[in-house]
Amino acid sequence: MPQNTTLSTLLSAGNDLVLDGALATELEAHGCDLEDALWSAKVLLEQPDLIKQVHRDYFDAGASVAITASYQATPQGFARRGLAEAEALDLVALSVRLADEARQEYLAVHQTRRPLLVAGSVGPYGAYLADGSEYRGDYTLSPAEFRDFHRPRIAALVGAGADFLACETLPSFAETEAVLSLVAEFDVESWFTFTLRDGGHISDGTPLAEVAALLRAEPRVAAVGVNCVPLELVTAALGTLQEATDAPLVAYPNSGETYDAVTKTWGPSAGVQGNGTLAGNAADWLDRGARLIGGCCRTTPRDIAALAATMTSGDRA
Repeated sequence: MPQNTTLSTLLSAGNDLVLDGALATELEAHGCDLEDALWSAKVLLEQPDLIKQVHRDYFDAGASVAITASYQATPQGFARRGLAEAEALDLVALSVRLADEARQEYLAVHQTRRPLLVAGSVGPYGAYLADGSEYRGDYTLSPAEFRDFHRPRIAALVGAGADFLACETLPSFAETEAVLSLVAEFDVESWFTFTLRDGGHISDGTPLAEVAALLRAEPRVAAVGVNCVPLELVTAALGTLQEATDAPLVAYPNSGETYDAVTKTWGPSAGVQGNGTLAGNAADWLDRGARLIGGCCRTTPRDIAALAATMTSGDRA
């Protein structure tokens, strides 16, 4: 299948796509210390080839979409390390090249009809703050300030050739409006995914139905959904979105554990549906309109391989 096929074209043709899993979790498994305000973006500076290897591992596991290591890569964040804006944006562009190189290496070895896409990660302002704000959405900027924060990174991702943008882990309606305006400004396809307060509201308390209505008016938004949320919230959120929009839905939650943003630690989670895995919940999520499914924090290539096996089997029983 041609690799320049757009996300919306694939979805319109009826494709269900497997996304990758956690980048940071795998980098830590390879020995990276991510106790840093830059988080995984720190590895763009120190060990970029390791990022490419993780992307390749997810392609090998069956993923069709690699999400770049630019979630926390911003000029403001890199400025704390003494990097000029041009140097920071070169690193953002590098995140796209690394994912594309992993894709090309995979294609050089494997004959496949599976589409492989590179999604340029656009994390929220709260990720730059590195204080758990992406799970609360309790920061306030003007629309112009939000746009000024996000515009340089989006320009770098688009300029480097990302197939589309993953505007992800968004907790704030006001920030969503600003990022949406930039999607239109740069004429780039995107998906928008949110953190949740509960199954019917994003983290700042805005109803998911209101968010879906906003996004429905922008044709460049190819899909909408949730990510970096507890696994047990996904089914309810997809149900809410399915009633509010005809758009394809996206779900890439965390593993069946709960993150404490204050202590930055993981603990057991109660109330997980299915068998507590991505694969165990995939059939239900597909039935609720999810067309793109993957994993976020604490998920691994093994989880994605199990998910890919489930999604390609055609069995939703």
